[in-house]
Amino acid sequence: FEYIVTENEIEALILECNLIKLHRPKYNVRLKDDKSYPYIKVTVNERFPRLLFSRKRGKDKAQYFGPYTSADRVREILDLIHRIWPLRQCGLVFPRDFDKARPCLNYHIGRCKAPCNRMISEDEYKRYLAEAERFIHGKTSEVAAKLSREMQGCAEELQFERAAELRDTIELLRVLSEKQKADACDGDDRDIIALARAKKDAPGEGVSESGEASPAKPDEALVQVFFVRGGKMTGREHFMMTLTDAADASDSEIYAAFIKQFYGEAAFIPRELVIAAEPAESAEISAWLRQVKGRSVVLTVPRKGEKRELVQLALNNAALTMEQFGAHIRNEAERNKQALSEISRALATGAPLTRIEAYDISNIQGFESVGSMIVFENGKAKHSDYRKFKIKGVRGPDDYASMEEVITRRFTRYLNEKAEGGDAGKFSRLPELLMIDGGKGQVSAAEKALAALNMRVPVCGMVKDDRHRTRGLMYDGREIPFDTHGEGFKLITRIQDEVHRFAVEYHRKLRADTQIRSVLDEIPGVGPTRRKALMREYKNIEAIRSADVESLSGVPSMNKKSAEAVYAYFHKELGSLNS
Repeated sequence: FEYIVTENEIEALILECNLIKLHRPKYNVRLKDDKSYPYIKVTVNERFPRLLFSRKRGKDKAQYFGPYTSADRVREILDLIHRIWPLRQCGLVFPRDFDKARPCLNYHIGRCKAPCNRMISEDEYKRYLAEAERFIHGKTSEVAAKLSREMQGCAEELQFERAAELRDTIELLRVLSEKQKADACDGDDRDIIALARAKKDAPGEGVSESGEASPAKPDEALVQVFFVRGGKMTGREHFMMTLTDAADASDSEIYAAFIKQFYGEAAFIPRELVIAAEPAESAEISAWLRQVKGRSVVLTVPRKGEKRELVQLALNNAALTMEQFGAHIRNEAERNKQALSEISRALATGAPLTRIEAYDISNIQGFESVGSMIVFENGKAKHSDYRKFKIKGVRGPDDYASMEEVITRRFTRYLNEKAEGGDAGKFSRLPELLMIDGGKGQVSAAEKALAALNMRVPVCGMVKDDRHRTRGLMYDGREIPFDTHGEGFKLITRIQDEVHRFAVEYHRKLRADTQIRSVLDEIPGVGPTRRKALMREYKNIEAIRSADVESLSGVPSMNKKSAEAVYAYFHKELGSLNS
């Protein structure tokens, strides 16, 4: 074994978190979380920032609020914010796009102050943005009080329509603030964390030598988290943790593993974590959270009072959730395990199947030919590892050559990343099995590409019947049938349908992109911005064709050189038609 010396316990804890993410060790307490949670993104790196719905927390200098447990709730919050505060929703880039177009519809319906036409100062806009951020933080009472004062003022000035709009907005604000709401002991932000454990009898472990029932080792845990923001319970979420026999983890170790893995990626860490039991390495974790958040984070294990009641509520919910969903999750995992075992036995691969990659080619008579790669790990789709390939070296409808190109490019990337010493690249992991959507020809093309790279990975083809339904696998030169009611056949069908869907969607997108073209795209020096400006000014191609150089030069974003290019293109075309 190798070891790394660090200066202190905090550095060791951070290093441990990073190494677990990098190497994903088998014998470890792991957070099974393949869901993506929504965030509210504030583009503070832009002039006149926007509030956006986001599924990812990017490294783009933006500010993120979340994660939230409900995408619908995030959309409700954003809709209400845009009703109350006139923040822009367009994708214009400032100062480049100042005064390039008339204000949009949002300006005319009172949803925007048109910063694109300099109708609002940056200071006033920032004031609106700060109020919206306070609302996101849960300061709804301030917003409601402000709106109530404005409603009273409008009523006194006999502006009854505006007063009615404000009344409806206040009511919507009240409903939204009460959704999923529970009063906490004060107005702080905190997370309430509790867990429930399941026990499963392994073969031969249910009875002791004396004949009495003996407890089985726990191999699953469910962590329940209540999110309290501004003293209001705004949501909850549960997370499954997997434990191996080698881990044999205690509750304190599970809490420590969860906190490190969950809050290492969270966009927001509250001031306090209220936990049902003391986590292992609590002092080091507290210091690490302080570094991540930039301020102190308190770990509390309450023994009595309101916080203890909240913990008990979380414990009860965790036990109930484990009872309701634990069996379903276990059954799904067992079905996937059985499916992989059936496929492995049928193919006689000898090695357990963990990662399966599937490939498909999509085109129409060779036009916009594309390849797709999907990944299933432990019988479940891993969307983050999906990849698309635009076929570059094949002309015409040649699926075999296209498949050979896709496999070559994928495994060449693998070899390059390994040569560079990286283990966290996009193509750095090898599958135990390749599934190709097609028969013997496609399989041969994939095997040819692997042989050229001196790679050895089992390859099988997913063949279909006359009605275009999954029939079985083509492997080692022969077709292997499967029981159509078995879990292995169902998994093959899911993989084949998914890889076909992914390929067709990408092909349709490229085909649609090529169809949305204009004759203006053929003119040198005219890009999307100038094309839009010309169409906005002249409405149609015939009007542009009739314009002279001087009037073309007066169009926003156009200059004399580009105007001469447009004029020359159309008049050269007219000359060739006349001749």
